Amino acid sequence: MSWHGPAMRREGFALLASNSALQNLASVDLSELAVPLALVVGAVLLGLLFELIVLRKLREMAASTSFRGDDLIVGAVKGVTTLWFGIAGVYLALVRLPLAPAVASLLRDLLLAALILSGVIVLARIAARLVGFYAGRIQGMPSSSLLTNLARITVLVLGGLVILQSLGIAIGPLVAALGVGGLAVALAMQETLSNLFSGVMIIASRQLRPGDFVRLDSGEEGYVEDVNWRNTTIRSLPNNMIIVPNTRLAQSVVTNYYQPERKMSVVIPVGVSYESDLSHVEEVTIGVANEVMGEIEGGVPEFEPFIRYNNFGSYSIDFSVIMQTREVVEQYRIKHEFIKRLHRRYGEEGIEIPYPIMTNIHVDEEAPARR
Repeated sequence: MSWHGPAMRREGFALLASNSALQNLASVDLSELAVPLALVVGAVLLGLLFELIVLRKLREMAASTSFRGDDLIVGAVKGVTTLWFGIAGVYLALVRLPLAPAVASLLRDLLLAALILSGVIVLARIAARLVGFYAGRIQGMPSSSLLTNLARITVLVLGGLVILQSLGIAIGPLVAALGVGGLAVALAMQETLSNLFSGVMIIASRQLRPGDFVRLDSGEEGYVEDVNWRNTTIRSLPNNMIIVPNTRLAQSVVTNYYQPERKMSVVIPVGVSYESDLSHVEEVTIGVANEVMGEIEGGVPEFEPFIRYNNFGSYSIDFSVIMQTREVVEQYRIKHEFIKRLHRRYGEEGIEIPYPIMTNIHVDEEAPARR
């Protein structure tokens, strides 16, 4: 594919827009079109066969290796190889067609632009997948669609500038115009850009990652699904999606139950009667807590439960039982089993769990008042 000057391209555009170009194409004998059409169709069919046979075999070979780079490359060229074969077929067809030099030159440049565009698409796919892959491997680094989309858009923008340059379009004035227009766009899209930069800061801080279980100061809680250019999606325990704008999330007080680790303490308040033997209560309670830690899924068997008396209540001596769970959502199963087993065990041991006693005083309004 030859590289021609802007004058030749302008001539080619003018010729394509004129009737002479149509007359030039119409004057081509049908017999002369048979071979070029066969080349184009054959190239496309060859590309489809390459996709179905060769590329599939390459994907199988890449999947069997421990190196992830070959999987990224093979996956990125999926669907593009057929386009490459088609471009090659069109180029060979143009060589055999009796076209005007300016038209042939312009068509070759368009093919070059299409080839560059397909290469940019492949590079954008590879860049996005590499960012997602290495972000997932770096300790504490989140892998979200915002990172992959930024990598993809960066490659596409650079590729677009290369394509414009290859077509003879000066990109200097275009970049200057985009800079001036960007200021107006930034003023008109302050909220959108604020969400974008807030999302970048959330990711850069490494304090919130997709997959973490978080609770906002407004009460919403759930698993972080994704951080994109506008908002953060959180999947709540009832399996509903909570959409939080990035600016609001950046300004909120967020409790992350997965950092610095997933294990967390489970504190259960209990109260016993004043007549209870507190040493016996402690022994029985810790025994039940050890059973729960060792037998219930989500418990931490190596953790030693303990209790702490903390209050002389109105009708009971209050204390807290401290256990541990492997994950925040497992605390509900731990609490369920512990309360059920502790209630049964207290009944067997004769330990009383008091409850408030309400005394109702009935006043007879019809009785004469005492003087």
